[in-house]
Amino acid sequence: TGARYTNDHSQVGPRERHTLADLVYAVLREWPRLRWWLRSAPADLPPPKGLAPARRQARRLALLVCGGADAWLAQAATDDERAWLAHCATAELPREAPPEARHLLPLWLAERLQAELGDGFAALAEALNRPAPLDLRLNPLKAKRPALLQRLRDAGWAAEATPYSPWGMRLAGKVALHGEAWFQEGLAEVQDEGSQLLALLLEAKRNEVVVDFCAGAGGKTLALGAVMRNTGRLYAFDTSAHRLDALQPRLQRSGLNNVFPMAIAHEQDERVLRLRGKADRVLVDAPCSGLGTLRRSPDLKWRQKPTEVAELAALQGRILASAARLVKPGGRLVYATCSLLTEENEAVAQAFGASHRDFRPLAADAVLEHAGVPQGASLCRSGYLRLWPHLHQTDGFFAAVWERKA
Repeated sequence: TGARYTNDHSQVGPRERHTLADLVYAVLREWPRLRWWLRSAPADLPPPKGLAPARRQARRLALLVCGGADAWLAQAATDDERAWLAHCATAELPREAPPEARHLLPLWLAERLQAELGDGFAALAEALNRPAPLDLRLNPLKAKRPALLQRLRDAGWAAEATPYSPWGMRLAGKVALHGEAWFQEGLAEVQDEGSQLLALLLEAKRNEVVVDFCAGAGGKTLALGAVMRNTGRLYAFDTSAHRLDALQPRLQRSGLNNVFPMAIAHEQDERVLRLRGKADRVLVDAPCSGLGTLRRSPDLKWRQKPTEVAELAALQGRILASAARLVKPGGRLVYATCSLLTEENEAVAQAFGASHRDFRPLAADAVLEHAGVPQGASLCRSGYLRLWPHLHQTDGFFAAVWERKA
């Protein structure tokens, strides 16, 4: 991979690292289309003198991915190669090209998404294959959005408020954050707007007991802690101590001291069960296929398999059932994924509702409206939060909300 190569070659500078990363991501996004053009290259397309035949395909792939860099091509490509690249750039894919060369998704995934969206599938496929912008979440304990937006603009960045989250800011282009004073001061964190909305669905309040059941690196944990105004107790559970370790520097920047990270062995860990019936709010951002994040992680579409999705759905059901035991009567439970697939989303939520009659479903659009999210109804379907990259310019997210009956 590009990361492994740059780690093994210390002489590669920051600019080259970014370029190499962009090339790797481009190949991952467009591989079926690139493969089609590679196979259709003229048999007599001559390589540069001295290039071994075994390296010919690798060179052509690099040229295809870099096809828009005209200045680079003027130096690197031969006349014959430039003519071939011009043909690839302007010619339409012929009818005999496979469908995956058009939508750039594995066939099993494309079929499921087409069944889900119908005529909207093409727009989704196009959105999934565009790089995502950089979203930030304001830390309301330390800053206000208008002032921080102005600070970013004064620094020369194209920054705008996100349309749904009251904390969100969106930056265009590539930004190196870690050297920025406002980032080191903890005024904002990187977090997709859709992920911010999950924290809003929980509506955590001051002095409550709140559990982030699958905290990971803690993006939603930090948002919840700020909503709680640094009061109460916020437990961050995860089965990976390594991921929780990544939360520590973010906690230090945020100024939060009401967060209690805890590595657990599994969803039945006895440390989890000590909170049975004691939590006011529980968020289950379950392990999932991650297929809603293909704009950022295009490798996932080639790594995930249908059998693995089925295994994940079973795990999600078990985790949700275990987490539900922590919710006190009158408390709230939110189940969320960053998946686009019904079997990880609605199917899991419906199965839980059918087997847990002591939980009453809440309409996500009503919850968002109560939380002050504009146009909340446009983000929801059939009572669930359903975010799509082509409709909402967020990653793909799902969430279901319940209240435990008193």
